[in-house]
Amino acid sequence: MVIGGFATLTMLTKNSFIEEINKQYVLTARAKGLTERRVLYGHVFRNAMLIVVAGFPSAFVGILFTGNLLIEIIFSLDGLGLLGFEAVINRDYPVMFGTLYVFTLLGLVLNLLGDLMYVVIDPRIDFERRDVA
Repeated sequence: MVIGGFATLTMLTKNSFIEEINKQYVLTARAKGLTERRVLYGHVFRNAMLIVVAGFPSAFVGILFTGNLLIEIIFSLDGLGLLGFEAVINRDYPVMFGTLYVFTLLGLVLNLLGDLMYVVIDPRIDFERRDVA
């Protein structure tokens, strides 16, 4: 279930890399005589991974929730996905909002990790020096 869910993220990664490889600065880096490895890891990887890191948290929460829900229903396991599904069916609003809270909190933590990964991948991005109007 999880491997199938990563198909969207894989397509996003592939398309991002193909788009970055065809840009003008990559052609310039190759013309300057840089090795293919240096071009790919130094120029293409950094810019292509920013898009993937931005899309990862939402994809991961979707994969996690869908995987939990389907596996727990099919195999009659007790878990957060089945609890949320049964709360929706039975109109049990406190439990439904509780499971929504847990998945939302997980999504927010993953977004925070994604923002931290931005700085690791591309040190030029600095969230502290932004001018807020």
